[in-house]
Amino acid sequence: MEYLFVFAQSHEEFRVPELLSISELHGFSIGFDRYANVLDKAIKRPFMILMLDKEEHAHILAQRCILIKSVHEFYAEGASYEVLHEQNSRARPQWERYIPDTSFKFYVLGYNFTISQRRQRQIIESFAYMDFLGKIEMKNPEVTLTVFEEYESGRAPDGGLHKDGEFTRVYFGRLVVDGAARSLMGTFDVKKRQYFGNTSMEAEISLLMANQTLASPGKLIYDPFIGTGSMAYTTAYFGAFVYGSDIDGRQMRGKDKTPGIIRAAAQYGVASRIMDLCTFDITNHPWRCGSFFDAIITDPPYGVRAGAKRLGRKKIREDRLQPAISRPNEPYIPPTKPYELSQLVTDLVLLARYLLRSGGRLVFFLPTVSDEYAPPDINTVLCEGMELVANSLQDFGSWGRRLITIKKTTHADYLPPSFDSVRETEDSKDTHIPAHKDFREKYFQGFRRDSER
Repeated sequence: MEYLFVFAQSHEEFRVPELLSISELHGFSIGFDRYANVLDKAIKRPFMILMLDKEEHAHILAQRCILIKSVHEFYAEGASYEVLHEQNSRARPQWERYIPDTSFKFYVLGYNFTISQRRQRQIIESFAYMDFLGKIEMKNPEVTLTVFEEYESGRAPDGGLHKDGEFTRVYFGRLVVDGAARSLMGTFDVKKRQYFGNTSMEAEISLLMANQTLASPGKLIYDPFIGTGSMAYTTAYFGAFVYGSDIDGRQMRGKDKTPGIIRAAAQYGVASRIMDLCTFDITNHPWRCGSFFDAIITDPPYGVRAGAKRLGRKKIREDRLQPAISRPNEPYIPPTKPYELSQLVTDLVLLARYLLRSGGRLVFFLPTVSDEYAPPDINTVLCEGMELVANSLQDFGSWGRRLITIKKTTHADYLPPSFDSVRETEDSKDTHIPAHKDFREKYFQGFRRDSER
């Protein structure tokens, strides 16, 4: 059966991966038959007509998917009301059961346009042939019938404003369920959180990332760059147990006696699902066995607000070496050096292959330079046993960040990575340089090309 999905107009490229993830989590499929060759264009619009086997599946999606505003049983669509009414008449077997004694109401909504009250009334009256005999109930109707008129964004082709009725497409259907998950954006609003930092991820993105991990009760999820814990709260809210680590323990702890992440988790009622928080560098991790996490979710530091670090000493000129001074009463603080982004990402994928169970997912953000990005950039980080599931862009203009979802497809056991990606890159025959290499330097140089630097 076909259903009309109405989406929030944000993060368009994230819609289909989110739908597919939640349907996979609950064991059903979604049909995109209408968009076999035009899916890239279809996701830019607020409406999609998709196939579901059961109405129950629509409720599951609306309950969990952050980008769904509402789902409707689809009756008709067209470029004009003549076409719409003709299709709707043919769909009579779907709605005729509501004719005898069902309370109902009509909604007429415009996308990119406000439809006048007078014309809304005319549109509603044009459906008189449906002959509903039930009571009109505006507060709690048994059936809500909705008309959506879609107008192009911006101005009309002649440069003027759009006129009432000059829509590009009109849709009609019965409301099945309103999207419930979008209210979680208010629940996890960073501004209302007891503990956050300047790198805390916004609520909507954190929820989208949690859905990509297939977070659900009983699953074990790891964030190796947990920072202030933005993704830990959303994954734990969906029932998963979360383990977090960071090279800088101050990010996790904050200044109070109770760690900041634990205080914020208690605010959301998920403190019991934060299994532990540890301070260590992932290149010197304590994991002695692999294949036990269901997912890894993280936002690696890429240098815009905070640069990535790993244990080790920077290269220092010999004439600047300082003699070591013994301070027996002071704790030893190991030195750190910068962790170049392309090396970090390559190491992260190898670490995920070691730590994930078969079928487990790695979900992370990868910043890229818009003018330099090419699909092979993602292929450079993949390895044997790891398969790309989704690649969704959040565009900021000259640069963007891509939400990458990679799945472990093998049951084979792998050794821990060597974290010597520099040598491995030099030894490989692949000469492709990804757009995210040296991203920090490119960012602060204004993304100028080599010839302009």
